[in-house]
Amino acid sequence: MPGQNSDMRVVIAGAGGRMGRTLIAAVAATKGLALAGAADAPGSAVLGRDSGELAGLGPNGIKVTSDAAALLRDADGLIEFVVPAATLALAELTAAAGKVHVIGTTGHSAEDDAVIAEAAKRAPIVKSGNMSLGVNLLVALTKRVARTLGDDYDIEIVEMHHNRKIDAPSGTALMLGRAAAEGRRINLAQHSARGRDGVTGARTVGDIGFASLRGGTVVGEHSVIFAGPAERVELVHRAEDRMIFARGALHAALWARGKAPGLYSMADVLGLADI
Repeated sequence: MPGQNSDMRVVIAGAGGRMGRTLIAAVAATKGLALAGAADAPGSAVLGRDSGELAGLGPNGIKVTSDAAALLRDADGLIEFVVPAATLALAELTAAAGKVHVIGTTGHSAEDDAVIAEAAKRAPIVKSGNMSLGVNLLVALTKRVARTLGDDYDIEIVEMHHNRKIDAPSGTALMLGRAAAEGRRINLAQHSARGRDGVTGARTVGDIGFASLRGGTVVGEHSVIFAGPAERVELVHRAEDRMIFARGALHAALWARGKAPGLYSMADVLGLADI
């Protein structure tokens, strides 16, 4: 494996997806990183295609393959924005190889998270519902504001994404909900209101509400609303380009290189864990 002073060689899984292509382009533009390989699911239409062409860069000589395990042998780590089932399979591969694993995939169940935590005992894993710097600052601010404002300020989280997103609420919305719950010192699972419809009755004091909107090509918009007596505080983040997520994931990979096995978050990467 290359030494610490050489470029970090990363495999991009889900290379044929929108984030996979963005990541390949971002690696090419980032000092200290090199593309070790590009992988996609068996049967994918992009298998055998040049990954540089997929990313709009022109040919780079690295063909997309379904054999991520082989690619990891000559790599320092792997980055993926895929589907939850694929994350679990990839986590086993990276754990067995002792390589850095950056997980940008969302929609994992509690059982999935347990499998990932077990894999993190053998390799450094950075997992986050959102990789952007701005969103992770928003998460930290949400926790602080929730801690400061009392129960007379109702918390509502509104998110909107493109019409092809498959999970709801978004991973970022859930990150924000968990941050608000931590600030209030409550259990989110016991104080979460989703999918209101019909005659629901008055709002339960202390609940954290979620609303998910889907349409068009929206990259990602999130608002945390603190609605109190005669005033409202809103924290908002709008993503305008997927490249912000790619840059954050690459930053996480570089940060995790050489770290001890463990499950890390973007709050750890950015030094926001204690805010």
